[in-house]
Amino acid sequence: MEIRNLSETPSLLNSFISEIRDLEIQKDSMRFRRNIERIGEVLGFELSKSLSFSKLTTQTPLGSLESEVINDDIVICSILRAGLPLHVGLLNYFDKAENAFISAYRHHTSESGAFEIKVEYLACPDLSDKTLLLVDPMLATGQSIISTLEALKPFGQPKETHLVSVIGAQQGVDYVTKNVDDTVKLWIATIDKELNERGYIVPGLGDAGDLSFGKKLQN
Repeated sequence: MEIRNLSETPSLLNSFISEIRDLEIQKDSMRFRRNIERIGEVLGFELSKSLSFSKLTTQTPLGSLESEVINDDIVICSILRAGLPLHVGLLNYFDKAENAFISAYRHHTSESGAFEIKVEYLACPDLSDKTLLLVDPMLATGQSIISTLEALKPFGQPKETHLVSVIGAQQGVDYVTKNVDDTVKLWIATIDKELNERGYIVPGLGDAGDLSFGKKLQN
């Protein structure tokens, strides 16, 4: 798997990452969502450079000119619910993309922190010969991404697959690398060193879904 870690080159992106980690700024859920969205826009712009382009002639009021525009058929697939703000950021730039949504969540099987990934909802167009952008803001263990890729197989074989995340743990990145082929590309804003005993990224930022949309009801 090819990994593009954008934090390796200092840029404005680092300010957005710093803000989504900040305990005080996190109290403003609207600002948190917007920062995730802006990170999605930056990741989308960088990702766009790797896509295929074709020439298009545009007529202006005073003449015409040729431009190179993306000719990939793109499908953005987000893992609910945390993926929604990142999805919006990508959709702001790939505004002609088709969209897919999947619910993949951790089902804890014991108090020790062990869990399995459950997929309960999936809405997806045909992926055959299209460019798939699979969106999951927190790449922790990597199990959600692999489970989602498996669930998407009945919808066809994409021409290309790009994984898009905000923060990852090195352990999760390594796990995904071992379970996908070399053609898959990962676009990620930054990578942290470790996971805690419950599989959360450290230092990370907490639960991206809760910070975006409020805490979930507990059974």
